[in-house]
Amino acid sequence: MAAPESATARLARLLTMVPWLVNRQGIDLQQAARELGVSPEQIEADLLLLFVCGTPGHLPDDLIEAEWEDGHVYLRNADTIARPLRLDRDEALALIVGLRTLLDVPGLGERAAVERALAKLTEATGETAGDTGRVRVALDDDASDTVLPVVRQALEQDRRLHLRYLVAARDEATERDVDPMRVLNIDGHWYLEGWCHRAQDQRLFRLDRVERVALLDEPGTPPADARPRELDGGVFQPSREDLLVRLRLAPGASWVAEYYPVERVEETDDGASVVDLRVADPAWVVSLVWRLGGQATVLEPAEIAERVRAGAAEARAAYASESA
Repeated sequence: MAAPESATARLARLLTMVPWLVNRQGIDLQQAARELGVSPEQIEADLLLLFVCGTPGHLPDDLIEAEWEDGHVYLRNADTIARPLRLDRDEALALIVGLRTLLDVPGLGERAAVERALAKLTEATGETAGDTGRVRVALDDDASDTVLPVVRQALEQDRRLHLRYLVAARDEATERDVDPMRVLNIDGHWYLEGWCHRAQDQRLFRLDRVERVALLDEPGTPPADARPRELDGGVFQPSREDLLVRLRLAPGASWVAEYYPVERVEETDDGASVVDLRVADPAWVVSLVWRLGGQATVLEPAEIAERVRAGAAEARAAYASESA
């Protein structure tokens, strides 16, 4: 079974498809599907979605009109999205800063394309592009000077890595052989995505938790079916290695079960809920419970519940001493 399409991939296709269809009014639906590289059923599903898309206001005249009942596709009221995008000065400068930052990412596969786009934008913005020199996006953390160069070398040479990696959920250092796939910087932290021979699965490793790294004289070739993960839903994707935590959530904190990936939700008679979720870093769940301000209680494990109580007591004591 094919993997489900991400929202980002579908949006990219729709943004391409609309101007393409606008300039081919009456095209045969089957031909459109062939040229766009999708099934006729996918084209129809996309057209149904376009029915509820348009400019702000959501009145009938604001929405895209689509017809395909006779096997030929017509799009109307889509001229705005069909026109080439024009960037204002601030948008262009932000994009230039982003592209320059992207060029600093190790293992970037489409470097030539990024450089061409950056050159065109810089030429189009003229002297105002010089303003971007005063803006810098920080991509550094504690791993950038030591671990990152070795990981980058492994990617460039297709070689396996040996990691001594700290699993924060268990406060345990583990030894792993990893075939690297790519390096990412997310929220200021460097990550390595690769095939972990210990877990026999893909894993995402935060490089500031790598205690030791060594380049091995073995090819770093992930299995043929290993693909980079979609990260639209966030970096954290729970695994069986992570700590299982059980929380009792008051009705005011029920959103936690919808916002974070949970394994189980059990409603209680008083309107509360009990949820099981896995966390990679115990400090995160402690912080979450504190932020919920009494709307959440840790039921298991006992050591996490104790950390919550001890931290709250320490905070109350500090507040009392300042108020005295």
